[in-house]
Amino acid sequence: MTDLQFGLDTFGDVPLDAAGRPVSHAAAIRHVVEEGVVADELGVDAIALGEHHRMEFSISSPETVLAGLATRTKRIRLGSGVTVLSSDDPVRVFERFATLDALSEGRAEVILGRGSFTESFPLFGYDLQDYDVLFEEKIDLFSQLLTEQPVTWSGTTRASLSEADVFPKTESGRLRTWVGVGGSPQSVVRAAQYGFPLMLAIIGGAPERFRPYVDLYRRAGEQLDAEPQSVGMHSPGFVAETDEEARSTYFPAFKVMRDRIGASRGWPPVTYSDFEHELEHGSLYVGSPETVAAKIARAVRALDVDRFDLVYSSGPQPMQARMRSVELYASQVIPMVRDLVDAVRA
Repeated sequence: MTDLQFGLDTFGDVPLDAAGRPVSHAAAIRHVVEEGVVADELGVDAIALGEHHRMEFSISSPETVLAGLATRTKRIRLGSGVTVLSSDDPVRVFERFATLDALSEGRAEVILGRGSFTESFPLFGYDLQDYDVLFEEKIDLFSQLLTEQPVTWSGTTRASLSEADVFPKTESGRLRTWVGVGGSPQSVVRAAQYGFPLMLAIIGGAPERFRPYVDLYRRAGEQLDAEPQSVGMHSPGFVAETDEEARSTYFPAFKVMRDRIGASRGWPPVTYSDFEHELEHGSLYVGSPETVAAKIARAVRALDVDRFDLVYSSGPQPMQARMRSVELYASQVIPMVRDLVDAVRA
């Protein structure tokens, strides 16, 4: 039996109620908690909540929502996906996730990243010209905080620390920490240098193009004599009873979100042909349980990863359909993928 792990990711996209109207941000947050509870009950290994500061998304404070989940779940790991460390304070990030770790009895994990959006930088008073140095210095400080010993550190992006002790401590002595990477070789090597597990954000194009990054990460780890760490991937998708139902439900919301983001980035409006091409050749996992499971299994084998996370929300989807997608992913897709991967490895 493979030890492949499976997760769910969301930014708390604002869904639609039964009448087709967007719900409030508060209702959207509560719905994410209900989805996490169902995922826990059905055996999903992890849930990761991403940070955004935009109208379309309800989650700007992942660890707060995760704390709510900690009190209502028993086994699912609770993480961020990602925490935008560049525009946050490493000490406060550690304190918040160590607190989450206490509430969840050791189930917390943080995925650190730069983020694919930059709205947090002006919001919290950071200059985008410092984009690289902010992350480089802050991940260095965070790596030292993970020792849970007094830290002495200095840099250019925050106040220096001298024998600073940070609380609370975790019961295990180490907060599980990943680095999320969108396609930068430098970021891949940095993750290996710090000994962090690697989470690849694969949101477009053929997943196979990321295999060189997996190989680079493992090669860098070997050269550094580092203990081997997990490699995961996350990609968007949606599961329904049939391929037709999944496509017809997913595309309208996907187009709303994709066109809204694309307008600010100079992208043309997405067409259904673009959508179909990504379904066939790219990183969208949309369809029946059988279709989605087969595609996930191919990607897992091609990249040789240890964990697959489905980004299960995309734009204003119906709440009921989104919950059903979570249920099908947990109860049908995950067992199918395990069987398919085991059959090849046997």
